Amino acid sequence: MALEIERKFLLKDDSWRAAVSSSLRLSQGYLTSLTDGAKASVRVRIGGNLAYLNIKSMRLGMSRDEFEYPIPIEDAGHMLTNLCSGAVIEKIRHHVHFAGLLWEIDEFLGANQGLLMAEVELNSEDQTFQKPDWVGDEVTEDPRYYNVSLVRHPYTQWGFE
Repeated sequence: MALEIERKFLLKDDSWRAAVSSSLRLSQGYLTSLTDGAKASVRVRIGGNLAYLNIKSMRLGMSRDEFEYPIPIEDAGHMLTNLCSGAVIEKIRHHVHFAGLLWEIDEFLGANQGLLMAEVELNSEDQTFQKPDWVGDEVTEDPRYYNVSLVRHPYTQWGFE
């Protein structure tokens, strides 16, 4: 069984951009009904010339079950267009290596424009790691920042003061 241990953070500034090693535009949508009580989300994602079907447990926190399988890109395109529940999330994923870890920074587009979030995958929940200066508040436990939530409640509709 695959276990993802991931922490999510907002960003303080754009200084991370100077350290980007690669970037990839991603499109992803959810095939499952996003109703309360669901045990897992099922999403389809296209990034570059590759496509994946991903199943992730629907629980808060840094550790979740996750399974990912490659699928034909044509199938993924059809699913995104015809089978997804809610909006399709568009984002650019930037990779930044810092202190021995890979940080993935998602720069959201469309209805989630303006949201920048950094994620780092760990080997254990108690793993210590150095945070870059550009990392801000942790949002790992905040469900609003989960992609499955951003489909229903996009960042641009949060009503900032």
